[in-house]
Amino acid sequence: MNRISLKSSHIYIEHDIVTSIFGNIHYAYVTFIKEQKNLLITPVDSQWFVKIYKPTQFLLKSRNLKGDKTLAIREILIDNDLSMLDRNLDFTIIKKTNLIKISLK
Repeated sequence: MNRISLKSSHIYIEHDIVTSIFGNIHYAYVTFIKEQKNLLITPVDSQWFVKIYKPTQFLLKSRNLKGDKTLAIREILIDNDLSMLDRNLDFTIIKKTNLIKISLK
């Protein structure tokens, strides 16, 4: 598995990324940027993110004992007419602001 992938309309994030970005936070702010088809994910303690975007809060669900987590994004995929095919996703991590930018092209 790639470090971030789409599987059954869920974003799967491997434990090392979860630990470095979210620490002990179990909720994420998520917003979709239509023009670039990018999904932006950050911990709920990111106050700057709320001021810039109008994010939705999602629960990071545990998937295994290693600490991998998932976000259910079916609604985002449907609302934006995006492919639901399972696949590895290209992503960028901006550590300074604890932001994960995922391409859903």
